[in-house]
Amino acid sequence: MKVKKLIASLIILLLIAGSMQAQNDRLSSGTISKVGTTVGQFLKLGVDARSIAMGGAVAAVANDVSTIYWNPAGLSRIHAHEAMFTHTEWLAGTQFQFGAISMDLGSIGTVGTMIMSLNSGEMDVRTVEQPDGTGERFDVSNFMAGLSYARNLTDKFSIGITVKYIYERIWHMSASSIAVDAGTLFETPFWGIRLGASITNFGSDMQLSGRDIKFAQDPDPFNEGNVVVVNAQYEMQSYSLPLRFQVGIAKNLIENEDNRLTIAVDALHPNDNFESVNAGFEYGWQEMFFLRGGYKSLFLSKSEEGPTMGLGARIRLGGTVSLRADYAYADFGRLENAQRFSLSVRF
Repeated sequence: MKVKKLIASLIILLLIAGSMQAQNDRLSSGTISKVGTTVGQFLKLGVDARSIAMGGAVAAVANDVSTIYWNPAGLSRIHAHEAMFTHTEWLAGTQFQFGAISMDLGSIGTVGTMIMSLNSGEMDVRTVEQPDGTGERFDVSNFMAGLSYARNLTDKFSIGITVKYIYERIWHMSASSIAVDAGTLFETPFWGIRLGASITNFGSDMQLSGRDIKFAQDPDPFNEGNVVVVNAQYEMQSYSLPLRFQVGIAKNLIENEDNRLTIAVDALHPNDNFESVNAGFEYGWQEMFFLRGGYKSLFLSKSEEGPTMGLGARIRLGGTVSLRADYAYADFGRLENAQRFSLSVRF
């Protein structure tokens, strides 16, 4: 009875979030993508080389610690402790970092934590009057930290939830928010097919504040004798987070002692773009060497994302300890490409 209540509660949560997303979509025309209407865009970048190499189609794959980002329910399927670090030379010379660790607590469930950051590096402050620079320097930084819990309700069905803190800073301005991710993972009795679903970045709006919006203003510059200076500030608008609903399906087409071939397809429904599809595969030889490929943002006509590919290798260090290194290449059209390197250890 308790299991049924937990399942029903999670399904209700997914339905409520989905209905709110649908209501938000109805407020604008179906021909409007709403690109650029949300904050926290770094939350959409993807975090690890393996998943990106598979085109981001991993909602139902979910068997390493990177699933804490894609679908937290998958943490309960790791059955080990695992840590991961990812470094990405992102577009326009920016730096993206991700780190995560999960701990298997047996029958209690699995807990995990993650952090991610995107930093622009220092840039010159330029104005219309001083296009070559004012002599000042500024930077843009984004940060997220999350805490997750996942549990197997049955040997086939898992749930997971993540609570995370999101922070953005631009020079002397900053904004923050609290958000929740929720996910489910189900191994169906049909031909070994796995289903996964997740809702990410369900949280409060963000509004910039700081000293850069403050200024002194003479309310009546054409008359004397009035108050010369009034402290004022610009009225800042608040913007929603990039809410995303992702549903995936995965299956091992080949699975024997030496070879495994996994294919996966995910459908994405974001609140700041049209729907799209990610597709990918992973071939593993003796679970030691891996070849991956995929395609991101299928059916999204104005996306610069496209083919992805990558390699991986796992080395067993003795006992239950293993080390895995992964590389991914993602094509970005006119923006050239982005390359990711991930290193993980399972113990």
